[in-house]
Amino acid sequence: MKVLVIGGGGREHAVCKKLSESPLVTELLCAPGNAGIAQVARCVPDVKATDVPAIVALAKAEQVDFVCVTPDDPLALGCVDALEEAGIAAFGPNAQAAQMEASKIFSKNLMHKYGIPTAKSEVFTDADAALAYLATQQAPIVVKADGLALGKGVVVAQTIEEARQVVEEMMRGGKFGKSGARVLIEECMFGREVTVLCFCDGKTIVPMRASQDHKRVFDGDKGPNTGGMGAFAPSPLYTEEIAKRTEQEILLPTLRAMNAEGITFKGVLYVGLMLTAQGPKVVEYNARFGDPETQAVLPLLESDLMEIMMAVREQRLSGMDIRWKEQAAACIVLASGGYPGKYESGKVISGLEDAQAMGATVYHAGTKLVDGAYVTAGGRVLGVTALGNTLADAVHGAYAAAEKIHFEGAHMRRDIGSRDL
Repeated sequence: MKVLVIGGGGREHAVCKKLSESPLVTELLCAPGNAGIAQVARCVPDVKATDVPAIVALAKAEQVDFVCVTPDDPLALGCVDALEEAGIAAFGPNAQAAQMEASKIFSKNLMHKYGIPTAKSEVFTDADAALAYLATQQAPIVVKADGLALGKGVVVAQTIEEARQVVEEMMRGGKFGKSGARVLIEECMFGREVTVLCFCDGKTIVPMRASQDHKRVFDGDKGPNTGGMGAFAPSPLYTEEIAKRTEQEILLPTLRAMNAEGITFKGVLYVGLMLTAQGPKVVEYNARFGDPETQAVLPLLESDLMEIMMAVREQRLSGMDIRWKEQAAACIVLASGGYPGKYESGKVISGLEDAQAMGATVYHAGTKLVDGAYVTAGGRVLGVTALGNTLADAVHGAYAAAEKIHFEGAHMRRDIGSRDL
């Protein structure tokens, strides 16, 4: 099969690498891709992930058999719908199902309607009303932009004044454009966070290995939120008991709720959980593979990802035997100086071969190849993943390999997984 993957980050590199291992895949393309993805797929850099007509045209021109739409934006824009209408098989939720991520208000209303455990919340379309509500609340409190915001649209405000400032920036300052025109203000849940990525075909939902992401930029969960500074899997917090409760109280009820609303969700459902004293509760849903969770979860997959994606699209997931390695994986993100704020690109990267020689996989997130040298081209530049028989082994291996890589301004968190070791 000739397969096209949409996207150009570390998550897409992980997906492309896993697909390249499938005997079913004879040729692999990626649009736009990046310098690392080019090692396993033919990249088409002039086609943007958000240009749905160009993606359909590319799929037709290249006569691809299957398209995997990975990022949130093209899913929300109806990329899967457009491909399927053109007669091209595609993996990922359609635009209606992608609302699970594209609108936090949509998914929150769904949870409240069907009794799925989550934080109490209020929706606001008017800044004055939101500010008046905040005056009656206590901190910490969570403010969320309704729409997609590159993983930066959620703020856990430590004071009411901070929450007021966030509302002003989103609703009046246009910080996230239309995505912040409506906001969700919700209670702050306390506990540990775990991510459960699930294959879902509209009839069956199958969880992958649970993972833990590290969102804040600095050690000890300090500093602003990022797209994610590292992840590991499986999560030791996600015990058999928690897994059973999550399946019975959240995963299956979510599937039933979507079906009751006439939504057939086919793709990857990302379920962000808070393990509270009362049990697991939903922090948020995403409608795709997480980043960098995917770089820790997919290396543990033993089964053929291409086979799974075809089964999801054809609603045959219940007949799949999905197997996982009995190991742990850790991914350390190397970021540009200044990220998640302003940063410079074009910094020469060295040590990639040394890191790989240690047995690690280096996923490229924001890189370019210039005059034969890899250079930085994004905030999150690389994800260094290592496997181990234990979480401690995986973390140690990932850090040992990450230390071999250098570029000007590079920084990484030094405590990925340390709280659980």
